[in-house]
Parts: sequence; structure tokens; C-alpha cells
Amino acid sequence: MNRSNKVLITGVSGFIGFHLATLLLKNNYNVVGIDNFNDYYDIELKKI
Repeated sequence: MNRSNKVLITGVSGFIGFHLATLLLKNNYNVVGIDNFNDYYDIELKKI
């Protein structure tokens, strides 16, 4: 069985998505993250 190390994370700018992406990157995963910046939350909260 060939194990892939590619992961797509939706909501990567949120608390859980950010920490999940950080953990996976530290464990040599290839991470693609997407998020939706809209007016519901202050965009400044999602910027790193």
C-alpha cells in the first residue's frame, strides 16, 4: 500500500486548521490549505 503524504485542509486560517497544518508540516506532509475570507469574522484575526 502506497501511503500519500498530501493533505488538503479547509478552514486552514482558523484555530484548528492552523494547528493541524502546523503539526502535519512538522511531520513532513505536503499541505494545501484553503479558507474563505468574508465579513463574518474580522479578517485581521485570520492573518498571520
